[in-house]
Amino acid sequence: MHKPEKSGVILVNLGTPDEPTSEAVKRYLTEFLLDRHVVDLPKLFWSPLLRWIILPKKAPSSAKNYAKIWTDKGSPLMVYSQRLVTRLASQLPDMNIALAMTYGKPDLKQALYQLRHCQTIKIIPLYPQYSTTTTLAILNKVRGLVNRWSDKPAISYLHDYADHPMYITALVYHIEAAFETQGIPDTLVLSYHGIPMNYIKKRQDEYADRCALTTSLISAALHKKNIHLDIQAAFQSRFGKGEWTKPDTTMVLKALANKGQHHVQVICPGFSVDCIETLEEIAMFNRTQFLTAGGKIFHYIPALNDSEEQVKLMHQIITESELNPL
Repeated sequence: MHKPEKSGVILVNLGTPDEPTSEAVKRYLTEFLLDRHVVDLPKLFWSPLLRWIILPKKAPSSAKNYAKIWTDKGSPLMVYSQRLVTRLASQLPDMNIALAMTYGKPDLKQALYQLRHCQTIKIIPLYPQYSTTTTLAILNKVRGLVNRWSDKPAISYLHDYADHPMYITALVYHIEAAFETQGIPDTLVLSYHGIPMNYIKKRQDEYADRCALTTSLISAALHKKNIHLDIQAAFQSRFGKGEWTKPDTTMVLKALANKGQHHVQVICPGFSVDCIETLEEIAMFNRTQFLTAGGKIFHYIPALNDSEEQVKLMHQIITESELNPL
């Protein structure tokens, strides 16, 4: 008889296509955009519109953008997520640590099956700010999968870590390091992923408030270190029509350039590791937008990725944070 393991941990990120091709992107986006947590339009209307009109147009251009950031080891999001899990596993040998993606591979079903003999399983969504579009999508998937199990382990989850002291300290450390090498900018832009405003109203989604909390804590920490500069929060990655969280990152950067702000640095606190939204959308596309509008210096501050600060943060979350029962 198999002896139950002590504890399992699953770090969960969003997901990525397997390769930077139209077909792979189409498969990934189909799963992602058909999730009602992400797009809650009626399925009979949305599914054919997505499959036959939107994706045939979007997948080729999206594949080109993925190709711009693809590495010889694969998708940056997957590479950094795997490295983070590997580093944590070496520091926590008594725990079984797995990686899962909400969409694509490795999937949650596979990760849960891998840890099925554990007495406890901790679900750690790699989203600093809780949202029904991301964290809740993970939790509901996990519930749907384990509800079929006859012998369930005790499963708990992290709500978010928007105000975790080590998270704020890690971000500020990386911001300071950028200032030391690049100089202090005229403005520091904190760019978060946007969500539709009707989700905030209809679902009472707390995401925008959690982003505001992170912003205020970063600002306070910088001020405490006697670093005073203009700090602006904005939201990126708008998709489709309707009102989204504001202000829009691209519009903010253009406005800063038009006002004569020559030097801007951008960090994306809502992204635990670098991905297409940070490396292509911010570091490439929005850089061009800022410089074209008259800006002179644009620097993207990388995500925490598998840095020492990120490893310490996740280590403390896994071993010391009080989690919620699923």
